[in-house]
Amino acid sequence: MSRRFTDAQRSLADHPAIGIVVPIVTASGAILVWTGIKGAFDISDYLLPSPLAVVHALREQPSLYLAATIETAICASLGFLIAAVSGVILASVLSLFRIIERGIYPLTLLFQMVPLIAIAPLLVIWFGYGRPSIIACATIVSIFPVIANTLAGLRSRDAGLNELFAILGAGRLTIWWKLALPSSVPSILTGLRIAAGLATIGTIAGEFIGSDRQPLGVLITTNLRSSQTAAVFASVLLAACVGFALFGTVSVLGRVLFARWLRGT
Repeated sequence: MSRRFTDAQRSLADHPAIGIVVPIVTASGAILVWTGIKGAFDISDYLLPSPLAVVHALREQPSLYLAATIETAICASLGFLIAAVSGVILASVLSLFRIIERGIYPLTLLFQMVPLIAIAPLLVIWFGYGRPSIIACATIVSIFPVIANTLAGLRSRDAGLNELFAILGAGRLTIWWKLALPSSVPSILTGLRIAAGLATIGTIAGEFIGSDRQPLGVLITTNLRSSQTAAVFASVLLAACVGFALFGTVSVLGRVLFARWLRGT
């Protein structure tokens, strides 16, 4: 009986509709809690605007928010793509040459250790105001998870298969291409999902300092200075949507493009 119940739970959890219904219900519940807290404690709109006030802020200037969201999405996507390609290539090189790995891998930790807000002004000096510096911010923040997860996946290949390839006379590149890389696909996808969220964070941080347009990061700081809290919430909400969209795109494309390897895990 318990096994049937467990199987039924798994079947229900894996149903495609659950992946849509549950997030909607959770979001609706969060909005209700938000509204309830504001009404129960009589919090001013300056500290916590109501959900309706946030919607009203979006409806006041829809074209402005749409253009800002598109600009942020472009920079986040480009930064993520650069981090994804560069991260996989660098991790592959490190896995093939251990001496290089010992010298370079510790340096990649700097991407995580150094606060982005501290080096963003330097990126503006090097790349100038505008998209280049913002994309650089997104890349720096999101590249380390790709490197770390790809390297872990390349190292975790089956030892028996590795010995078999070596016995058959396969070289390093052959082993990497036909054994190590396919077996590391799940780890690479995990790193890419993490990087997708971080790319949006890096983009917003870069926009705080180095933007020459009006993306979401600029709208946040501008509305914050003018005490337009509802507009700040609206901009933050749209930035979160950009992150969710990038994360979802990576997850769906990863499952579609690498379905064969994922079924084998």
